[in-house]
Amino acid sequence: MESIKINKLEIENVKRVKAVKIEPTANGLTIIGGNNNQGKTSVLDAIAWALGGNSFRPSQAKNSASVIPPRLHIVLNNGLVVERRGKNSDLKVTDPDGNKGGQQLLNEFIEQLALDLPKFMESSSREKADTLLKIIGVGDKLAGLEQQEKELYSRRLAIGQIADRKEKFAKEQPYYPEAPKELVSASELIRQQQDILARNGENQRKRENLHKLEQEYQRINDQLAELMKKQDAVHADLEIARKSAENLIDESTAKLEENITSIEDINRKVRANLDKDKAEEDALEYRNQYQQLTEKIENVRKDRTELLTSADLPLKGLSVEDGELIYQGQKWDNMSGSDRLKVAAAIVRKLNPKCGFVLLDKLEQMDIDTLNEFGSWLEQEGLQAIATRVSTGDECSIIISDGYVAGMEKAPEKKKEWKAGEF
Repeated sequence: MESIKINKLEIENVKRVKAVKIEPTANGLTIIGGNNNQGKTSVLDAIAWALGGNSFRPSQAKNSASVIPPRLHIVLNNGLVVERRGKNSDLKVTDPDGNKGGQQLLNEFIEQLALDLPKFMESSSREKADTLLKIIGVGDKLAGLEQQEKELYSRRLAIGQIADRKEKFAKEQPYYPEAPKELVSASELIRQQQDILARNGENQRKRENLHKLEQEYQRINDQLAELMKKQDAVHADLEIARKSAENLIDESTAKLEENITSIEDINRKVRANLDKDKAEEDALEYRNQYQQLTEKIENVRKDRTELLTSADLPLKGLSVEDGELIYQGQKWDNMSGSDRLKVAAAIVRKLNPKCGFVLLDKLEQMDIDTLNEFGSWLEQEGLQAIATRVSTGDECSIIISDGYVAGMEKAPEKKKEWKAGEF
Protein backbone atom coordinates (compact mmCIF):
# COMPACT_ATOMS: atom_id res chain seq x y z
CA MET A 1 0.00 0.00 0.00
CA GLU A 2 1.21 3.49 -0.88
CA SER A 3 2.03 5.59 2.16
CA ILE A 4 -0.34 8.46 2.89
CA LYS A 5 0.87 12.03 2.29
CA ILE A 6 -0.59 15.50 2.22
CA ASN A 7 -1.43 16.90 -1.22
CA LYS A 8 -2.99 20.19 -0.20
CA LEU A 9 -3.85 22.06 2.96
CA GLU A 10 -5.82 25.21 3.71
CA ILE A 11 -5.82 26.76 7.17
CA GLU A 12 -7.77 29.76 8.40
CA ASN A 13 -7.85 31.47 11.78
CA VAL A 14 -5.85 28.90 13.76
CA LYS A 15 -3.65 30.48 16.42
CA ARG A 16 -1.46 33.02 14.54
CA VAL A 17 -2.53 31.81 11.09
CA LYS A 18 -5.06 33.98 9.31
CA ALA A 19 -5.15 32.33 5.88
CA VAL A 20 -2.57 29.92 4.51
CA LYS A 21 -2.72 27.58 1.55
CA ILE A 22 0.12 25.12 0.84
CA GLU A 23 0.76 22.30 -1.62
CA PRO A 24 3.74 20.47 -0.07
CA THR A 25 6.10 18.47 -2.24
CA ALA A 26 5.24 14.76 -2.22
CA ASN A 27 8.77 13.56 -1.48
CA GLY A 28 11.36 15.61 0.32
CA LEU A 29 11.34 18.73 2.44
CA THR A 30 8.77 21.51 2.37
CA ILE A 31 10.10 24.38 4.50
CA ILE A 32 7.76 27.03 5.88
CA GLY A 33 9.96 30.06 6.55
CA GLY A 34 9.50 33.42 8.14
CA ASN A 35 10.48 35.53 11.09
CA ASN A 36 9.50 34.75 14.67
CA ASN A 37 5.84 35.00 15.75
CA GLN A 38 4.48 35.05 12.18
CA GLY A 39 2.52 31.75 12.31
CA LYS A 40 4.93 29.07 11.11
CA THR A 41 4.49 26.72 14.08
CA SER A 42 0.74 27.43 14.00
CA VAL A 43 0.63 25.73 10.59
CA LEU A 44 2.13 22.53 12.02
CA ASP A 45 -0.18 22.67 15.04
CA ALA A 46 -3.16 23.01 12.73
CA ILE A 47 -2.12 19.97 10.66
CA ALA A 48 -1.61 17.92 13.83
CA TRP A 49 -5.04 18.96 15.12
CA ALA A 50 -6.76 18.23 11.82
CA LEU A 51 -5.32 14.74 11.47
CA GLY A 52 -4.48 13.68 15.02
CA GLY A 53 -7.71 14.51 16.81
CA ASN A 54 -8.69 16.69 19.71
CA SER A 55 -5.69 15.57 21.79
CA PHE A 56 -3.69 17.88 19.48
CA ARG A 57 -6.18 20.76 19.64
CA PRO A 58 -4.40 23.97 20.75
CA SER A 59 -5.65 25.41 24.03
CA GLN A 60 -6.44 28.67 22.21
CA ALA A 61 -7.22 27.38 18.75
CA LYS A 62 -8.96 30.44 17.24
CA ASN A 63 -6.97 33.40 15.97
CA SER A 64 -7.53 36.12 18.56
CA ALA A 65 -7.69 38.80 15.86
CA SER A 66 -10.61 37.16 14.06
CA VAL A 67 -14.25 36.54 14.92
CA ILE A 68 -14.44 33.71 12.41
CA PRO A 69 -13.95 30.17 13.87
CA PRO A 70 -11.02 28.03 12.69
CA ARG A 71 -11.21 26.18 9.41
CA LEU A 72 -8.93 23.36 8.31
CA HIS A 73 -9.08 21.63 4.95
CA ILE A 74 -6.57 18.91 4.03
CA VAL A 75 -6.54 16.73 0.92
CA LEU A 76 -4.54 13.49 1.22
CA ASN A 77 -3.02 11.55 -1.65
CA ASN A 78 -5.42 8.64 -1.11
CA GLY A 79 -8.31 10.97 -1.97
CA LEU A 80 -9.55 11.56 1.56
CA VAL A 81 -10.61 15.10 2.42
CA VAL A 82 -10.22 16.06 6.08
CA GLU A 83 -12.06 19.14 7.34
CA ARG A 84 -12.65 20.91 10.62
CA ARG A 85 -14.92 23.92 10.65
CA GLY A 86 -17.70 25.63 12.51
CA LYS A 87 -18.04 26.79 16.10
CA ASN A 88 -17.02 23.38 17.52
CA SER A 89 -14.51 22.58 14.77
CA ASP A 90 -16.20 19.25 14.16
CA LEU A 91 -14.27 16.69 12.12
CA LYS A 92 -15.51 15.53 8.73
CA VAL A 93 -13.63 12.92 6.67
CA THR A 94 -14.86 12.25 3.13
CA ASP A 95 -13.50 9.53 0.81
CA PRO A 96 -13.37 9.86 -3.02
CA ASP A 97 -16.77 8.16 -3.26
CA GLY A 98 -18.38 10.70 -0.97
CA ASN A 99 -18.61 8.34 2.01
CA LYS A 100 -18.18 9.92 5.41
CA GLY A 101 -15.74 8.82 8.13
CA GLY A 102 -14.16 10.07 11.33
CA GLN A 103 -11.06 9.96 13.51
CA GLN A 104 -11.00 6.18 13.60
CA LEU A 105 -10.46 6.11 9.83
CA LEU A 106 -7.57 8.58 10.12
CA ASN A 107 -5.96 6.62 12.96
CA GLU A 108 -5.40 3.67 10.62
CA PHE A 109 -2.69 5.53 8.75
CA ILE A 110 -1.78 8.56 10.89
CA GLU A 111 1.14 7.90 13.26
CA GLN A 112 0.92 10.07 16.39
CA LEU A 113 4.68 10.58 16.54
CA ALA A 114 4.63 11.85 12.95
CA LEU A 115 2.54 14.75 14.24
CA ASP A 116 4.72 15.27 17.31
CA LEU A 117 8.24 14.22 16.34
CA PRO A 118 9.84 16.31 19.15
CA LYS A 119 8.14 13.97 21.62
CA PHE A 120 10.30 11.14 20.28
CA MET A 121 13.44 13.24 19.88
CA GLU A 122 13.20 14.61 23.43
CA SER A 123 12.54 11.21 25.02
CA SER A 124 15.27 9.48 26.97
CA SER A 125 17.86 7.26 25.30
CA ARG A 126 16.23 4.20 26.86
CA GLU A 127 12.78 5.22 25.59
CA LYS A 128 14.09 5.76 22.05
CA ALA A 129 15.76 2.35 22.05
CA ASP A 130 12.65 0.68 23.51
CA THR A 131 10.52 2.22 20.76
CA LEU A 132 12.82 0.82 18.08
CA LEU A 133 13.07 -2.62 19.68
CA LYS A 134 9.31 -2.76 20.09
CA ILE A 135 8.60 -2.11 16.42
CA ILE A 136 11.18 -4.62 15.17
CA GLY A 137 9.90 -7.24 17.61
CA VAL A 138 13.12 -8.17 19.42
CA GLY A 139 12.81 -6.04 22.57
CA ASP A 140 12.11 -8.83 25.07
CA LYS A 141 14.71 -11.19 23.62
CA LEU A 142 17.38 -8.47 23.45
CA ALA A 143 16.57 -7.37 27.00
CA GLY A 144 17.09 -10.97 28.13
CA LEU A 145 20.47 -11.14 26.40
CA GLU A 146 21.52 -7.78 27.86
CA GLN A 147 20.49 -8.89 31.36
CA GLN A 148 22.39 -12.15 30.89
CA GLU A 149 25.46 -10.19 29.76
CA LYS A 150 25.24 -7.86 32.78
CA GLU A 151 25.00 -10.80 35.20
CA LEU A 152 27.94 -12.57 33.57
CA TYR A 153 29.93 -9.33 33.55
CA SER A 154 29.25 -8.78 37.27
CA ARG A 155 30.26 -12.35 38.08
CA ARG A 156 33.40 -12.05 35.96
CA LEU A 157 34.28 -8.74 37.63
CA ALA A 158 33.99 -10.31 41.08
CA ILE A 159 36.02 -13.36 40.01
CA GLY A 160 38.69 -11.12 38.47
CA GLN A 161 38.96 -9.07 41.65
CA ILE A 162 39.37 -12.23 43.75
CA ALA A 163 41.99 -13.55 41.32
CA ASP A 164 43.89 -10.25 41.53
CA ARG A 165 43.87 -10.38 45.33
CA LYS A 166 45.02 -14.01 45.33
CA GLU A 167 47.85 -13.25 42.91
CA LYS A 168 48.89 -10.21 44.93
CA PHE A 169 48.81 -12.24 48.14
CA ALA A 170 50.85 -15.04 46.54
CA LYS A 171 53.48 -12.57 45.30
CA GLU A 172 53.78 -10.95 48.73
CA GLN A 173 54.30 -14.26 50.56
CA PRO A 174 57.95 -15.20 51.37
CA TYR A 175 59.15 -18.60 50.18
CA TYR A 176 61.79 -20.83 51.78
CA PRO A 177 63.03 -23.53 49.41
CA GLU A 178 65.08 -25.16 52.20
CA ALA A 179 62.00 -25.72 54.38
CA PRO A 180 60.39 -29.21 54.45
CA LYS A 181 57.10 -29.78 52.65
CA GLU A 182 55.19 -30.67 55.80
CA LEU A 183 55.00 -29.11 59.25
CA VAL A 184 57.49 -30.45 61.76
CA SER A 185 56.06 -32.14 64.90
CA ALA A 186 57.71 -31.04 68.17
CA SER A 187 56.49 -34.15 69.97
CA GLU A 188 58.19 -36.40 67.41
CA LEU A 189 61.51 -34.57 67.84
CA ILE A 190 61.18 -34.81 71.62
CA ARG A 191 60.42 -38.52 71.34
CA GLN A 192 63.54 -39.01 69.22
CA GLN A 193 65.52 -37.02 71.77
CA GLN A 194 64.20 -39.15 74.60
CA ASP A 195 65.11 -42.35 72.75
CA ILE A 196 68.69 -41.11 72.34
CA LEU A 197 68.85 -40.04 75.97
CA ALA A 198 67.56 -43.47 76.96
CA ARG A 199 70.24 -45.17 74.89
CA ASN A 200 72.89 -42.84 76.32
CA GLY A 201 71.59 -43.66 79.77
CA GLU A 202 72.00 -47.31 79.02
CA ASN A 203 75.56 -46.58 77.90
CA GLN A 204 76.18 -44.77 81.16
CA ARG A 205 74.80 -47.70 83.07
CA LYS A 206 77.16 -49.99 81.22
CA ARG A 207 80.10 -47.70 82.03
CA GLU A 208 79.14 -47.63 85.66
CA ASN A 209 78.87 -51.40 85.59
CA LEU A 210 82.38 -51.58 84.11
CA HIS A 211 83.69 -49.32 86.85
CA LYS A 212 81.97 -51.41 89.45
CA LEU A 213 83.42 -54.62 88.00
CA GLU A 214 86.89 -53.07 87.88
CA GLN A 215 86.57 -52.11 91.53
CA GLU A 216 85.29 -55.55 92.27
CA TYR A 217 88.14 -57.08 90.36
CA GLN A 218 90.63 -54.99 92.26
CA ARG A 219 89.01 -55.95 95.52
CA ILE A 220 89.01 -59.58 94.53
CA ASN A 221 92.57 -59.29 93.34
CA ASP A 222 93.48 -57.82 96.69
CA GLN A 223 91.72 -60.73 98.26
CA LEU A 224 92.96 -63.10 95.63
CA ALA A 225 93.93 -65.66 98.05
CA GLU A 226 90.52 -65.75 99.56
CA LEU A 227 88.56 -65.26 96.37
CA MET A 228 90.56 -67.44 93.98
CA LYS A 229 87.57 -69.60 93.37
CA LYS A 230 85.55 -66.64 92.22
CA GLN A 231 88.33 -65.14 90.08
CA ASP A 232 87.62 -67.10 86.93
CA ALA A 233 83.95 -66.28 86.87
CA VAL A 234 84.53 -62.63 87.54
CA HIS A 235 87.33 -62.56 84.99
CA ALA A 236 85.00 -64.02 82.36
CA ASP A 237 82.37 -61.36 83.15
CA LEU A 238 85.02 -58.74 82.98
CA GLU A 239 86.06 -59.82 79.50
CA ILE A 240 82.52 -59.74 78.33
CA ALA A 241 81.92 -56.31 79.83
CA ARG A 242 85.03 -54.94 78.19
CA LYS A 243 83.97 -56.19 74.81
CA SER A 244 80.51 -54.78 75.26
CA ALA A 245 81.76 -51.32 76.25
CA GLU A 246 84.84 -50.82 74.18
CA ASN A 247 82.98 -49.79 70.93
CA LEU A 248 80.25 -47.76 72.53
CA ILE A 249 79.78 -44.19 71.06
CA ASP A 250 77.37 -41.73 72.59
CA GLU A 251 74.87 -40.10 70.13
CA SER A 252 74.67 -36.32 70.07
CA THR A 253 71.30 -34.62 70.75
CA ALA A 254 72.63 -31.26 69.62
CA LYS A 255 70.86 -31.42 66.24
CA LEU A 256 67.56 -32.35 67.82
CA GLU A 257 67.95 -29.70 70.44
CA GLU A 258 68.65 -27.21 67.64
CA ASN A 259 65.58 -28.42 65.71
CA ILE A 260 63.39 -28.20 68.79
CA THR A 261 64.63 -24.69 69.42
CA SER A 262 64.03 -23.65 65.80
CA ILE A 263 60.82 -25.64 65.23
CA GLU A 264 58.61 -22.53 65.23
CA ASP A 265 60.81 -20.85 62.65
CA ILE A 266 60.79 -23.99 60.49
CA ASN A 267 57.02 -24.34 60.74
CA ARG A 268 56.59 -20.63 59.97
CA LYS A 269 58.48 -21.17 56.72
CA VAL A 270 56.49 -24.31 55.93
CA ARG A 271 53.20 -22.49 56.51
CA ALA A 272 54.37 -19.59 54.36
CA ASN A 273 55.24 -21.99 51.54
CA LEU A 274 51.88 -23.74 51.88
CA ASP A 275 50.05 -20.39 51.86
CA LYS A 276 51.92 -19.29 48.74
CA ASP A 277 51.19 -22.57 46.95
CA LYS A 278 47.51 -22.37 47.91
CA ALA A 279 47.24 -18.72 46.81
CA GLU A 280 48.79 -19.56 43.44
CA GLU A 281 46.37 -22.49 43.00
CA ASP A 282 43.41 -20.27 43.94
CA ALA A 283 44.55 -17.51 41.59
CA LEU A 284 44.86 -19.98 38.73
CA GLU A 285 41.40 -21.38 39.44
CA TYR A 286 39.81 -17.92 39.49
CA ARG A 287 41.66 -16.96 36.32
CA ASN A 288 40.20 -20.04 34.64
CA GLN A 289 36.72 -19.05 35.85
CA TYR A 290 37.31 -15.48 34.59
CA GLN A 291 38.26 -16.80 31.16
CA GLN A 292 35.19 -19.03 31.04
CA LEU A 293 32.92 -16.09 31.92
CA THR A 294 34.65 -13.95 29.29
CA GLU A 295 33.84 -16.59 26.66
CA LYS A 296 30.21 -16.67 27.80
CA ILE A 297 29.97 -12.86 27.61
CA GLU A 298 31.41 -12.91 24.09
CA ASN A 299 28.85 -15.55 23.10
CA VAL A 300 26.00 -13.45 24.50
CA ARG A 301 27.28 -10.38 22.66
CA LYS A 302 27.54 -12.42 19.48
CA ASP A 303 23.93 -13.60 19.91
CA ARG A 304 22.83 -10.00 20.49
CA THR A 305 24.66 -8.80 17.38
CA GLU A 306 23.18 -11.60 15.29
CA LEU A 307 19.71 -10.81 16.67
CA LEU A 308 19.95 -7.15 15.65
CA THR A 309 21.67 -7.97 12.34
CA SER A 310 18.83 -10.28 11.33
CA ALA A 311 16.13 -7.84 12.54
CA ASP A 312 14.19 -5.67 10.11
CA LEU A 313 15.69 -2.34 11.14
CA PRO A 314 14.18 0.83 9.67
CA LEU A 315 17.52 2.42 8.73
CA LYS A 316 20.84 1.01 7.59
CA GLY A 317 23.50 1.60 10.22
CA LEU A 318 20.91 1.85 13.02
CA SER A 319 21.21 -0.46 16.01
CA VAL A 320 20.87 -0.67 19.80
CA GLU A 321 23.78 -1.11 22.19
CA ASP A 322 23.52 -1.07 25.99
CA GLY A 323 19.97 0.22 25.80
CA GLU A 324 20.79 3.19 23.53
CA LEU A 325 20.21 3.95 19.86
CA ILE A 326 23.37 3.82 17.75
CA TYR A 327 23.52 5.21 14.22
CA GLN A 328 26.68 4.98 12.13
CA GLY A 329 28.57 4.14 15.35
CA GLN A 330 27.34 7.26 17.22
CA LYS A 331 25.02 7.59 20.20
CA TRP A 332 22.15 10.07 20.05
CA ASP A 333 24.03 12.90 21.78
CA ASN A 334 26.89 12.57 19.26
CA MET A 335 24.69 12.41 16.16
CA SER A 336 24.42 15.38 13.84
CA GLY A 337 21.08 17.18 13.63
CA SER A 338 20.46 15.65 10.21
CA ASP A 339 21.18 12.13 11.46
CA ARG A 340 18.86 12.61 14.43
CA LEU A 341 16.06 13.60 12.10
CA LYS A 342 16.80 10.65 9.81
CA VAL A 343 16.64 8.23 12.73
CA ALA A 344 13.45 9.76 14.13
CA ALA A 345 11.71 9.88 10.74
CA ALA A 346 12.74 6.30 9.89
CA ILE A 347 11.44 4.98 13.22
CA VAL A 348 8.15 6.88 12.82
CA ARG A 349 7.72 5.40 9.35
CA LYS A 350 8.43 1.93 10.73
CA LEU A 351 5.85 2.43 13.49
CA ASN A 352 3.19 2.91 10.81
CA PRO A 353 4.38 2.34 7.22
CA LYS A 354 1.07 3.76 6.00
CA CYS A 355 2.03 7.21 7.30
CA GLY A 356 4.29 8.84 4.71
CA PHE A 357 4.87 12.26 6.29
CA VAL A 358 6.30 13.92 9.39
CA LEU A 359 6.02 17.43 10.85
CA LEU A 360 9.22 19.15 11.97
CA ASP A 361 9.57 22.43 13.86
CA LYS A 362 12.55 24.78 14.22
CA LEU A 363 14.98 23.63 11.54
CA GLU A 364 16.96 26.88 11.85
CA GLN A 365 19.55 24.87 13.78
CA MET A 366 20.64 23.30 10.48
CA ASP A 367 22.89 24.94 7.93
CA ILE A 368 22.00 24.84 4.25
CA ASP A 369 24.23 21.86 3.46
CA THR A 370 22.65 19.84 6.26
CA LEU A 371 19.18 20.81 5.09
CA ASN A 372 20.01 19.72 1.55
CA GLU A 373 21.45 16.44 2.83
CA PHE A 374 18.34 15.74 4.90
CA GLY A 375 16.03 16.73 2.03
CA SER A 376 17.85 14.39 -0.35
CA TRP A 377 17.51 11.55 2.11
CA LEU A 378 13.76 12.19 2.43
CA GLU A 379 13.37 12.08 -1.35
CA GLN A 380 15.38 8.89 -1.55
CA GLU A 381 13.22 7.28 1.14
CA GLY A 382 9.95 8.54 -0.38
CA LEU A 383 9.06 10.54 2.73
CA GLN A 384 7.32 13.88 2.99
CA ALA A 385 8.38 16.38 5.66
CA ILE A 386 6.68 19.70 6.37
CA ALA A 387 8.99 21.82 8.49
CA THR A 388 9.43 25.34 9.86
CA ARG A 389 12.55 27.48 9.88
CA VAL A 390 13.26 30.99 11.10
CA SER A 391 14.47 32.26 7.76
CA THR A 392 13.32 34.10 4.67
CA GLY A 393 15.96 32.58 2.41
CA ASP A 394 15.67 30.66 -0.84
CA GLU A 395 15.68 27.33 1.00
CA CYS A 396 12.12 28.09 2.18
CA SER A 397 9.22 26.77 0.08
CA ILE A 398 6.93 29.53 1.32
CA ILE A 399 7.27 32.46 3.70
CA ILE A 400 4.68 33.17 6.38
CA SER A 401 4.24 36.81 7.32
CA ASP A 402 1.66 38.01 9.82
CA GLY A 403 -0.41 34.86 9.43
CA TYR A 404 -0.44 34.85 5.60
CA VAL A 405 1.71 33.35 2.87
CA ALA A 406 3.97 36.20 1.75
CA GLY A 407 2.80 37.65 -1.55
CA MET A 408 -0.79 36.58 -1.07
CA GLU A 409 -3.16 39.46 -1.30
CA LYS A 410 -4.85 40.19 1.99
CA ALA A 411 -8.20 41.87 1.34
CA PRO A 412 -9.68 43.82 4.26
CA GLU A 413 -11.81 41.54 6.36
CA LYS A 414 -15.54 42.20 6.00
CA LYS A 415 -17.40 40.43 8.69
CA LYS A 416 -20.72 40.10 6.84
CA GLU A 417 -19.41 39.27 3.34
CA TRP A 418 -16.43 36.94 4.22
CA LYS A 419 -17.02 33.22 3.66
CA ALA A 420 -14.99 30.48 5.27
CA GLY A 421 -12.69 28.84 2.78
CA GLU A 422 -12.15 31.92 0.67
CA PHE A 423 -8.75 33.62 0.63
